Amino acid sequence: MFCDTTKEFLSRNNISYTERNVAEDESALEELKELGYMTTPVTVVDGTVIVGFNETELMKALGL
Repeated sequence: MFCDTTKEFLSRNNISYTERNVAEDESALEELKELGYMTTPVTVVDGTVIVGFNETELMKALGL
């Protein structure tokens, strides 16, 4: 649910992104674990990690 909300937010704001599906891509799952998380979505913007859908933090990280 929150993954879709995050993708909708990024699309609505014309922000390009790369989607990594941890259910289908083992390297994406390993990367998520290395970040210390086992939940999705996790959005990384220039090194800033945002867990879940947090519009305020996304806007701040993206300079919107």
